[in-house]
Amino acid sequence: MHSLRLCSLLRLAAPLALALTALAPCARAQYQPSLPARPFPGYINEAFRGSNPYLSAWDIGVNVRERFEGKDDAGFTYSGQNADFRLTGPGATVDNNNSYFLTRFMPRVGYTDKWYAFTIEGRSSGSAGDERGDQRVAADATKPGRALAENDKDLNLHQAFIFIGNHKEFPLSLKLGRQELVYGDQRSLGHFRWNNNARTFDAAKLRYQSKYFGVDAFTGGLVYNDNNNFNRSHLNADHFSGLYFNFPTLATNEIVEAFLYSRNVTVASARVNLDAVNNPYAGVAAPFRNPGKQDLYTGGLRVKSKPLAYGAWDYGVELMHQFGNRASTGPVALSAVVAGAARLHQNAYAAILQGGYTWTNSAWQHRLGLTYSYASGDKSATDQTSQTFQNLFATTHLFYGYMDLNSLQNLNDLRLAYTFKPKNNMSVGLEGHLHSLDRTTDAWYNVAGVARAGGAANAGTGYAISPNFSKQLGQELDAYFGWHFIPSTQLEVGVSRYFRGNYIKQSLAIPGSKNANYVYVQVTLSL
Repeated sequence: MHSLRLCSLLRLAAPLALALTALAPCARAQYQPSLPARPFPGYINEAFRGSNPYLSAWDIGVNVRERFEGKDDAGFTYSGQNADFRLTGPGATVDNNNSYFLTRFMPRVGYTDKWYAFTIEGRSSGSAGDERGDQRVAADATKPGRALAENDKDLNLHQAFIFIGNHKEFPLSLKLGRQELVYGDQRSLGHFRWNNNARTFDAAKLRYQSKYFGVDAFTGGLVYNDNNNFNRSHLNADHFSGLYFNFPTLATNEIVEAFLYSRNVTVASARVNLDAVNNPYAGVAAPFRNPGKQDLYTGGLRVKSKPLAYGAWDYGVELMHQFGNRASTGPVALSAVVAGAARLHQNAYAAILQGGYTWTNSAWQHRLGLTYSYASGDKSATDQTSQTFQNLFATTHLFYGYMDLNSLQNLNDLRLAYTFKPKNNMSVGLEGHLHSLDRTTDAWYNVAGVARAGGAANAGTGYAISPNFSKQLGQELDAYFGWHFIPSTQLEVGVSRYFRGNYIKQSLAIPGSKNANYVYVQVTLSL
C-alpha cells in the first residue's frame, strides 16, 4: 500500500515538476537565533574528541532547555481558544491567563562513518504550574489528553534512525527509522522544536541527488506524543508521504524547489489508544489527537534568492494548492463523531511573498523584511466543498506572531520585521503583524488548527462564524533577544502585545474584550 501511495505521488508530481521550467526567478527567515562565538559541539564531545581524535566520528551530548511563559488574556490557557481576549464569562470558562515553566531534556548518541551513520535521541518533556492540567469541573476528568500538549515526562524515543549512503561518491542514500522531517522554511513540514515535545515521524526516506536534479521520497507516519506511554505512530490508520524536489542548475540566482505531500487518514484512526472508557488517544493532547478522515494532497513551489545573489536584496515566493478530501471534524471530537463524519471535497490555496534588504556593510547586519502570508478560507460551512487550507505539520511559531494565536488557515498576515546583530553571538528582532481573515464565512483558527467557536452567529456572544462581522483580527507587536553569553548556553527573551481588531470586538461585544500580552524567558544548554 505504501508503494502505491508513492507511485500516485509521482504521477501527481510530474506536471508540477515540468511547470518549474517556466518559472525561473524564499527569502531567509527574518529572525536568526543567536549563535555561539565559536563552533561548540557540547562539553561531552569536546572532552572525548580532545582526548582521542578517533572519537570525532561520535556525537554524544545532551540538550537541556528551560522556558518560562506568561500569557495574559489569550493563548494556551485553561479555558482554551474560545476565551481568548474575553473580558467576562461564567466562572472557569473565562480564565484566559496562564504562567508556567517548560523543561526539556534530550540526550543523544550518534556515529558517522564514510558510508553509514546512525543517531539515537531521547526526550523527556514536562511542565510545571500549567493551568491546562487542572480539573476544575467534573467534565474535565473524562477529557482524554487534556492539557498535555507539552508534557511527555517519561524518557521517550525522539529519534532513532540509520543513514546509508555518501552523496560525495554516490547519488542515492537511505534514511530509515524515527526521524525529523524538515523542508524549506518549515511552513508546511518541520520539526516543531519550539514546542516542548517537538515532532518526529516513523519513516523511510530515499534521496537521489545529482548536479541537475534531486528528490527526497519519503513515506511513514506521525509519531503521537502519548504521556506516560511509549510514543508511536499509527501507520495502519494515519499515513504521510511526500516528494521534495530540488533543481540546482535551473536558475543562476535562485534556489528552486517543489513538493507534493499526501496525508491519508482512515476511520480506523478513531479507534486507537483507547482508554478505560473507550476514549481514543488517551494520553495524547487535544490539539494533536484524533485526526479527521482525509485523503489530502498538497502541492507547492518554493523559489528563494541565493545569498548575495542580488547584493543586499533578497526575496522569496512559496505557492501551495491543496486538493483531495477531508472530514470536517476537529481534533477534540471523539471516535463516534469522527467515524460518522462526511468527507468534503478540498480545494484550498496558500501563498507566501517576502523580500528584504540587509545592510551588508554594517557590522550589525541590520535587515528589514516584509512578508505577506495568505491562506484561503471556506466560502460556506453548509456545502460539500472546503476551501480552508490545512496547515499540515508546520513550525507555525516562526511566522505569524510569537503569541501563537494564528495558523496558516483562513488568514492574511502582513509582517514587517527588523533584525540586527550587535555581536556575533547576539540577535535582536522587532516585528509587527497585521492579521485579518480571508473570509468571515469561515472560523478563526488557533495555532494548532482548531477553530474558535462559541455563541451564535452575528450575535456578539462568542467566536461563532459570523459573516456580517469585520475581517480585521488585530495587530501584534513582538520583540525578542537572543544571546550566547558562553558557547554552551543561550539566553532568549521575548515580549509581545496583541491589539484587538474589529472582528474580536464584534465577536465579544456582549461579554466584552481586552488586549492580550505574552512574555517568555528561555535558557538552552548544550552539554
